[in-house]
Amino acid sequence: MKVLHHSDVEMENVIMEGAKCVNVRWAITKDDGAPNFAMRVFEIEKGGHTPYHTHLYEHEVYILEGKGILKFEDKEFTFEEGYVIFVDPGKIHGFYNTGNSTLKFICLIPHI
Repeated sequence: MKVLHHSDVEMENVIMEGAKCVNVRWAITKDDGAPNFAMRVFEIEKGGHTPYHTHLYEHEVYILEGKGILKFEDKEFTFEEGYVIFVDPGKIHGFYNTGNSTLKFICLIPHI
């Protein structure tokens, strides 16, 4: 069992090629006893973005604050607070902050 405010979880810089001004909090992990999924809270500063990348697992995303664009394969989708996003495994994608404030979202991924 774990109950705490997400801001009490250490924020880490995302250090990956192609990432710009991205931070993450690993809110729930295997270390907390979660058997299937990890919950991450991302914060992308104005003008920042995740890498345009692919991997073998899905993303399940809920936008908490801000506005952005999901680049997905050869398409772009705009989103804002309250949107939900499912990113299929094996598809190239990236999250881009297009707003004037920090973009914040929850992202669930399966344990690999």
